[in-house]
Amino acid sequence: MGASVVGLNREIKVYDSADILVVGGGPAGVTAAISGARCGKKVLLLEHSGQLGGMGTLGNVSVFMPVGNVTGFYRELIAEALPHALPASHSDSIAPQFSPFALRHFFNSKVEKEGVKVYYHTTFIAAIKEGDKVTGVIAKTREGLKAFLGLTVIDCTGDAQVAQEAGVPIRTGREEDGMTQPMTLMFAMQNTGKPVVPYLPEDCYYYETVEDLPQGRHLYWERNSGSEGTLLVNMTRVKGNGARIEDINYAEKESLKQVFSVVHYLQRNGYENYVLSHVAGQIGVRETNQIEGLYTLTEDDLLSNRRFDDAVAQTNYEIDIHSPDGKKGTDERKLSGYDIPYRCMVPAQVKGLLVAGRSISATHVAMSSMRVQPTCYALGQAAGAAAACAIEDDVSLEAVNIAKLHERLAAQGVVFLK
Repeated sequence: MGASVVGLNREIKVYDSADILVVGGGPAGVTAAISGARCGKKVLLLEHSGQLGGMGTLGNVSVFMPVGNVTGFYRELIAEALPHALPASHSDSIAPQFSPFALRHFFNSKVEKEGVKVYYHTTFIAAIKEGDKVTGVIAKTREGLKAFLGLTVIDCTGDAQVAQEAGVPIRTGREEDGMTQPMTLMFAMQNTGKPVVPYLPEDCYYYETVEDLPQGRHLYWERNSGSEGTLLVNMTRVKGNGARIEDINYAEKESLKQVFSVVHYLQRNGYENYVLSHVAGQIGVRETNQIEGLYTLTEDDLLSNRRFDDAVAQTNYEIDIHSPDGKKGTDERKLSGYDIPYRCMVPAQVKGLLVAGRSISATHVAMSSMRVQPTCYALGQAAGAAAACAIEDDVSLEAVNIAKLHERLAAQGVVFLK
C-alpha cells in the first residue's frame, strides 16, 4: 500500500535468437514469419496464446472480407485451405467463410513446413534496445521471463505493443477525441432441424425489434442449409478501447451478455431451430493504436485511389467505421482501390523495427479499411521480405531497396494491380 511505482532490475537469460524476430502470430505475424523464412532467414515467431491466426481463429472472425486483390500468401492460403473459393483472377472479389479450427491447424502445419520456430504462450513484456535500435524483446513464458533477440524485429501484436514500449510515437482512435471503434464478440449458431427452447439469462437483455439490437441491424453469414445450416453472427457491440485494462475487462463480460440476448432474439425471429454452438474465446478488437511512421495513410489516399512507388499491399475494402461512441450505425463508403506504401510500416525515431497489421501508420478513417485480415496478410508478407532485404544488404529498414523488395514479393506470388 502507498507505493505507486515499483522497480524491476533483473538479468534475463537469452533463450533464443534469430535473423528475424516476429512478435504476434495473427495474420500479419504468420505471413511475416513465413516470408522471412522463404528468403532464407532464421525466423522466430512469438505468440501469446496457444494458436496462430489472430482474430480469425481466436476471435472466430471466420470470414474473409473482399479486398480486391487476392494475391501472395492470401491467394496461396485460399488455394490450399479453401480451394472451392479460389477466384480465377487476382482481381475477382471473394468473401469466403472458413472453419477457425481448420485454419488453426493449417497455420501450425504451414509454419512448421517453412522452418519457422514458434513459441506459443509467450507474451511480450518489454523491448530490448541498443541506443535507438530494437534488438529483441523480453517475454513471459511457461518457464518465466526469457529474452529473444533478432537482427530485425517485426511488431505484429495488433496494438503496436513492441513499438510503444520501444518509444515509437503512438496515436489512438479518431483525431478529435481518441475514441476507437467498438469491440464485438463473434458467435455461431447451428440448425438442429427442430424447434429449440429459447434461453435468456436473467441479467441479459430482451431485444424486441431490430432497432433494439446493439448494432441496430442484422449482420451474419449463413453456410449450407437445412439441418446442416450454420450462422456466423457479428451483432454485438461494446464501446471502449481494447488496449485498456478496464475497457477490456468490461467488454468481455458485457459482450457475452449481448451474445445470449442476440441469440434469444434470433431464435424468436426466423431461426427457431438454431442453438448457440460456439462463442469465441475472446472479444474481437477492431482498433487500438497506430504508430507514427515515415508515411501516414489518410482518408484522402483512399478516396483518391492513390498509388505509391513503394506499394506493398492493395485493397478496395470499404471504409468501415463502427460508431466509436457505441451508438447504432456504421460509416460505410465504397472504394475503388488504393495502395499501402512500405513507409507506413517503418516507425519514426526507432530503428531495427517494422510494424505490420492493423497498427501501421494510418489515420482513424484509413485504418477502418486496411484493418481486415487479407490486407494484414499482405502487410506481414511484405514486412518479412523487407526485413530479409535489410539484413542481406546491411542497410537500415528505411533504406530497403524497393525494387529488390518488389522482386522478392513477386517471387512469393505477389501481383500488384495497376
